[in-house]
Amino acid sequence: MKLAVVGLGLIGGSIAIDLKKAKFATEIIGVDSNSEHIEQALRLGFIDQTGTLETACKEADMVLIAIPVDKILSVLPIVLDHIPSHATVTDMGSTKRVISEAVKNHPRRKNYVPAHPMAGTENSGPIAALPDLFRGKIAILCDQDESGPQHVALIEKMLQTLGMKIAYMTADEQDHSTAFISHLPHAAAFALANAVLAKENREIIFDLASGGFNSTVRLAKSSPEMWGPIFQQNKEYIVESLEVYIRHLKEFKKSIENDENQMNELMANANRIRSILDGSNGSSLIQNEETFIKLYTK
Repeated sequence: MKLAVVGLGLIGGSIAIDLKKAKFATEIIGVDSNSEHIEQALRLGFIDQTGTLETACKEADMVLIAIPVDKILSVLPIVLDHIPSHATVTDMGSTKRVISEAVKNHPRRKNYVPAHPMAGTENSGPIAALPDLFRGKIAILCDQDESGPQHVALIEKMLQTLGMKIAYMTADEQDHSTAFISHLPHAAAFALANAVLAKENREIIFDLASGGFNSTVRLAKSSPEMWGPIFQQNKEYIVESLEVYIRHLKEFKKSIENDENQMNELMANANRIRSILDGSNGSSLIQNEETFIKLYTK
């Protein structure tokens, strides 16, 4: 099987590394608009050859798109236009409603399986690619009934080869859930970083910064070119998640000012997240969107 990977950064590169090691495909064709990324991917050895988008799609049995979500909107229809009739297409975008809607009437919609691997780092480019990045993590497949069963089966096999657990959702449920567990933390990290950067004498603060600050603000290193389009495509649910978060921040601020007992109760209540995440690694929450949203919006 020939696999075309469109986008050779952290996600596409990490997938290519693991699938090449597992011999999932006989050949991996790399496609990227950045010629330096192509050279790096060839040098690192996780692709076998390169080509244009159109030629790679015509040759491939499977096409995996791992580029920013705004670019997926324009690239996905082109991919579907050029693939052979048997080929399978998937994308790794963090949003799904807008992307799925864009190709709902495409003649080869059945060839397309929307997916979202819940894994990543704040780094980008081929040199950021890591082996086993996805092992033990959750992957969400969306609207599988709208895809051909043979195409869903192939993407399931790929995700299992990567060592991922699979959850099934509608595109809307996916966007709602990830607004709280992925998009909100990034938005909060960007805001926290800006708050500290706006502080006078911030150099002293950075000299004092330790593990807690570094781990909390780590996501603020993420690429605006990637995260800006995510925030825009999932604007409705991200705004909802921010409003919930701001309400909880205000409640916590008020408790610090006026009610020590309430402050301690809020912290104790927040501690419940430990047993939930340690006990399930998040999988049961991801599979049950209603339970998850209730937990985070209570």
